Amino acid sequence: MELRQLLYFVTVVDAGSFSRGAVVLDLAQPSLSRQIALLEKDLGQRLLVRTGRGVTTTEAGEALLVHARAMLDISRRAQDELREMDESPGGRIVVGLPPRVALGLSAPLIQRFREKFPRAVITVLEGLSVALRESLIAGRLDLALLFDPAATPQLAFQPLMRERLLLVAPPKSKLPARVGLSALANYPMVLPSAPNAIRHLLDSVLGPRHIELQVLAEVGAVRTALALVATGVGCTILPESALGASADDALPRSPIGPPAIWNALVLATPVARPATRLTRGTAQLLQELDFRR
Repeated sequence: MELRQLLYFVTVVDAGSFSRGAVVLDLAQPSLSRQIALLEKDLGQRLLVRTGRGVTTTEAGEALLVHARAMLDISRRAQDELREMDESPGGRIVVGLPPRVALGLSAPLIQRFREKFPRAVITVLEGLSVALRESLIAGRLDLALLFDPAATPQLAFQPLMRERLLLVAPPKSKLPARVGLSALANYPMVLPSAPNAIRHLLDSVLGPRHIELQVLAEVGAVRTALALVATGVGCTILPESALGASADDALPRSPIGPPAIWNALVLATPVARPATRLTRGTAQLLQELDFRR
């Protein structure tokens, strides 16, 4: 059993198929299949089952997956520790960002990273906070920015920014100076679909108060919600930083409350993995960015 074979196995599982795994690894699919077959022969267990939609893990595959991730993580930590001895560390770091944060901050983050760590490589992955949180726990990310994550002993959270949620209405709408929680039920809404940090936050605040919103449509992206609001479909609820484009400046908005609803952006790091010089430096870069851009 070779470390390289374990990497191939984990990549195929994460990709969901041999063909997608081969693309990720930049390896010919027959070579990848052969290495997995050798691993199965060496272990005397069937690890993967091909289906019409990709692959699934067997019971033995699920058991190996836990150990394989741990061994690959130990190997990478050993490499990172040795790179720490270099004045300008190399290696690779994977950072997770929510889409609306990535839109404005990916470019300055990568630019500053290249200046500070010219020998290292940064990968920025976009995703909803719920998915990024799970990827961070699973070891597929080194750092992540998350909106209002659920607490877990596996992650440490450092608050970066708090924003009050606003009711955003179609052009020329007349809104009061503030919109109380109970009044939100009077407005037709276009909201992000679950799982979504803003939607979860709204449900956690409004649900116990038995306030039910008039949801006309659910969408997957903030930009789509704003586009629908701009055409007059309905209102939405977002923080100020989500209204970044010039077209959004024409949309009326009012703070929600009292009581106000605040969302929080945090820097999340895994507790079990010791921070390397590269992760510490990248975390510092993230803390220095202007999140209200």
